[in-house]
Amino acid sequence: MQIALSTYSMSRRMEEGTLNQLTCIAKAKEMGFDAIEFVDIWPHDGSSREDYAKRLREECERLGIPAVNYAVGADFLRCEDLPAEIARVQHEVEIAALLGAPRMRHDASIGYPDGYEGLRDFDSCVPVLADACRQVTRFAAELGVRTMVENHGQFCQDSVRVEKLVRAVADPNFGLLCDMGNFLDADEEPASACARVAPYTLHVHAKDFHFKTGMEPGPGWGYCPTRGGNKIRGAIVGHGVVPIRQCLSILREAGFDGAVSIEFEGLEEPEVGVTIGLQNLKRYLRQLDEEKAFFDELMGG
Repeated sequence: MQIALSTYSMSRRMEEGTLNQLTCIAKAKEMGFDAIEFVDIWPHDGSSREDYAKRLREECERLGIPAVNYAVGADFLRCEDLPAEIARVQHEVEIAALLGAPRMRHDASIGYPDGYEGLRDFDSCVPVLADACRQVTRFAAELGVRTMVENHGQFCQDSVRVEKLVRAVADPNFGLLCDMGNFLDADEEPASACARVAPYTLHVHAKDFHFKTGMEPGPGWGYCPTRGGNKIRGAIVGHGVVPIRQCLSILREAGFDGAVSIEFEGLEEPEVGVTIGLQNLKRYLRQLDEEKAFFDELMGG
């Protein structure tokens, strides 16, 4: 598996102005990553997003750090004009192609529109979401980009829900970005959730969380509520409660051999959190390789 740096991990530095998406590429190489994932396109120099995407690709090629994924927002339920939203996301696919990214993650929706009075049942929303995702992915297939939704946003988040959506889209160009940590936001156990969605997974986020149950006193600033009233806070990969190594093993057993991006959103300094997370992730993958070699030899003997 390739290990990529999500530019989201360095958001704090980009907000400060000490890094931008262009210099994040060199930072990823310096830190020992194999690849990079871009979250949206934010030109730091006032250039157009299209020109900036081309420059990012050139820098990736120069440094040998490929762009493995491009992630953007979208909402096919809360938008005011669905055809316009689909067209906008299709244009983001063109940006992904300019980046040279073979994968693109877009959201499906974060929930019901304001004032919605219909049946609040996820299944009733699937046909609308699936049709929009299908239009985007068929457009993307012509450009050589595979599209995905992510278990993200407390609406399209549970493994059962995202599985239903992927199966409803029913297009070989469409799949799932499996974020190991985000299942906790829907109060779902990550390992079993990963096992459910592994067959549809095209890209992975390694993300960890600290966790407090809703029965405990509020932990204060930095923690966010889950759908069920528990509390989570971003952690260094390997420092939280997400069984990262087990999730990696499950995904590999299912045949996944793509890229895994570290998406760090903890309170620690980004360089510290990302460096430790990368060390842990490399160690987990090495251990899994050693275990596989051991059992292959045992079975062969």
